Amino acid sequence: MITQLRVQNFKSWQDTGTMRLAPLTALFGTNSSGKTALLQLLLMLKQTTESSDRAQALSLGDERTPVELGTFSDLLFAHNLNSVLVWELTWKLPQLLKVEDPTQKGRTLFQDDTLGFSAQVGWSGNGDQQLGRAIVQRMEYRFSGGSFGMHRKTEAKAEYDLFSEKTDFKFVRAPGRLWELPAPSKCYGFPDQVRAYYQNAGLLSDFEFEFERLFSRLFYLGPLRDYPRRQYAWAGGQPTDMGRRGERVVDALLAARESGAYLSRGRGRKKLTLEERVATWLKDLGLIEHFEVRALTPGSKLFQVWVQRSTKVPEVLITDVGFGVSQILPVITLCYYAPEGSTLLLEQPEIHLHPLVQAGLADVFIDAIKTRNIQIILESHSEHLLTRLQRRIAEEVLPASQAALYFARNETGVSSLDVLRLDEYGNISNWPENFFGDEMGERVAMVEAEIRRRQAPGGDAE
Repeated sequence: MITQLRVQNFKSWQDTGTMRLAPLTALFGTNSSGKTALLQLLLMLKQTTESSDRAQALSLGDERTPVELGTFSDLLFAHNLNSVLVWELTWKLPQLLKVEDPTQKGRTLFQDDTLGFSAQVGWSGNGDQQLGRAIVQRMEYRFSGGSFGMHRKTEAKAEYDLFSEKTDFKFVRAPGRLWELPAPSKCYGFPDQVRAYYQNAGLLSDFEFEFERLFSRLFYLGPLRDYPRRQYAWAGGQPTDMGRRGERVVDALLAARESGAYLSRGRGRKKLTLEERVATWLKDLGLIEHFEVRALTPGSKLFQVWVQRSTKVPEVLITDVGFGVSQILPVITLCYYAPEGSTLLLEQPEIHLHPLVQAGLADVFIDAIKTRNIQIILESHSEHLLTRLQRRIAEEVLPASQAALYFARNETGVSSLDVLRLDEYGNISNWPENFFGDEMGERVAMVEAEIRRRQAPGGDAE
């Protein structure tokens, strides 16, 4: 689980400051306030880990990836190629990581269950978009009270030094000619030469592996989700996620059915299949009474999604009920399909949903957090979702410490972030002005308009 994040010089963010990320982290704010950019930074890092180009510091994406950021200039604050993109991450490891002593078998040098990473990436072309490329100036891992990384020696050459800032550990150079080290692999990896030139650099592979494992378990669902279809083709594959538009949701449901896996709902509660868990939530949220994915004919690779709105009406295809069912289906499914311990990035999960269902989404998220150790980072405009979260905190269903709420604003071209101070009773003590619009102002204006109309000639004032 990601526990801290800081971003500098990324899009509209000059500096976010250090953000605490919780099992449930929610970003609220006006349009174009910078909320989505914070998710995009994490998606860019995921794309980078999945890229086959080890010489490219960052993968900015294309039409096939979750996020497409354009050029390096496009993602920099104020498009200033002389500035440096900086980010810092801290995350909790799935289990304790032990670094063994390469010179003495069975001896542990140090250990920890938390790992941090930071990087500084700049432009090598002296501000010229055409001549340069993105290059890592410094990258480091923080582990067990020390730092281990690489930094660029000079601006003139892409030569690097390896460093350790842990008092009880130093890298030992292997005998032989002192060749210079090349640039890092991508923005987070050490080049092969590091392990060839140093006798005790094997621990760095553990750090790289944990970085890649973190982002291999990060999944994204965008706000613009696919329209429902009258039939779906499934060839037997097992998708890693729902797709950024939720287009693989039926594939995921069928793959889970094929695997025969069951989901725990907590001690003393009956285990359910993924389909059963999704169907239960759709019913609890008041959307439908019954839900089922069926083959068009026995043995067919074509499937249809059938739903029953209530016990008093016949079944129909998902295309013939309200749009909300197809929009929430990928959200719920991802919460229970993603591997336990995953981090989910959700943009406007409440879109196209009735206010009561928006509120119910909070209960879906809380259940996924508690039963599957899922972390959810969402960007939302929903007052109803937030109010339900506050209520559940007051009811002690969700501890206040497991939620981190933020309000983003951008009034001068620079995004800023307010930490919403949440107490154990669900109260927000620093509610921003016009958080979800000016409800009181609207009511006052309506009353004043009524008074004017009643007092006008021909009005019905008594």
